[in-house]
Amino acid sequence: MDSVEISLLTCQPHDEVYSLYGHTAIRFHDFHKKGGVDAAFNYGVFNFNAPHFVARFVFGLTDYELGAFPYHLFQAEYRHFGSMVTEQVLNLTAQEKYQLRQALSENLRPENRIYRYNYFYNNCTTKARDIIEQCINGKVEYADREDYTPTYRDMIHEMTQRNPWSRWGNDVLLGIGSDQSTTLRQQEFLPQNLMYDFDRAQIYANGTYRPLVKERRISVPAGVQMNDPGFPLSPMQCFISLLVISFVLFLIQWKRHCIFTLWEVLLMLATGIIGIVLFLMLFSQHPTVRVNLQFILFNPLPWLFLWPIIRGKDTLYWRITAALCCLFLIGGLFQSYAEGIWCLALCLLLQSILHIKRLRK
Repeated sequence: MDSVEISLLTCQPHDEVYSLYGHTAIRFHDFHKKGGVDAAFNYGVFNFNAPHFVARFVFGLTDYELGAFPYHLFQAEYRHFGSMVTEQVLNLTAQEKYQLRQALSENLRPENRIYRYNYFYNNCTTKARDIIEQCINGKVEYADREDYTPTYRDMIHEMTQRNPWSRWGNDVLLGIGSDQSTTLRQQEFLPQNLMYDFDRAQIYANGTYRPLVKERRISVPAGVQMNDPGFPLSPMQCFISLLVISFVLFLIQWKRHCIFTLWEVLLMLATGIIGIVLFLMLFSQHPTVRVNLQFILFNPLPWLFLWPIIRGKDTLYWRITAALCCLFLIGGLFQSYAEGIWCLALCLLLQSILHIKRLRK
């Protein structure tokens, strides 16, 4: 095993949705033996074309698997995307290298390679960290992060700065659990955090310390990334525009003593669609999405009243909505809501005020 290097590979994000947070893999390189193995072990293999992939991912029922690929193909992929790959050569003994090779080989067996994926708790990065730690004859001790205790939502916002609509979608789905402070180990679900921690980690064994990483190098240099600008308006811009339109229509309805049923139906459809998504999240296996205070206002309730309102009948819907809007605003003290979702809540509140006014008359 003296001719073997085992490294942690940390890949920079690129523009594909599945890569917005980066990636982690393990390199096994026998560089002395002619024709020796040089492979990347990747716990992030999935079949995007599998039946109901998106639905299974949302509900936390996605199965990923371990794959092993020639390292030059792994490099070529990230070179194509312009993503930098950083290689941290691990400071392992011959026995530890052997144990890690055996563990990876065992994980590659058909009956072992598939695992139940969870984005925060059991992903391609945490799997790589765990198998490395298991094969070290000692304890890996990580340095503190200088009082850095972000929430899961904070970390996701940091990684999706250039993708505002992806960030908005995440914020709609994530509940109050994602707004709790995280520990250092929980923060290591992100590849860049694990890379940072590995650089500063020590292995304690037999009364002595040695650094976990003995060398760091750039395996694939950063290239030019062609980012798709996507939709030209941000979520906040769209929702502010919606609020302005709603306020203008509110003034017109107030002065004319009328109700624009088509506008109400559009608001109810928008609210109801988000509500169905959040209702389904109640059954997800992801613990951070089950308790979502946005469900106070955005729930399937509009679908129960949609037909009576289309027919022009008086219902309790808008009075119920006014009360839910107030509770929704209070809930914002405990959970960070999706960007601009407040504007949609205010649109509903304005329409509720019109109906309350009519009932008083």
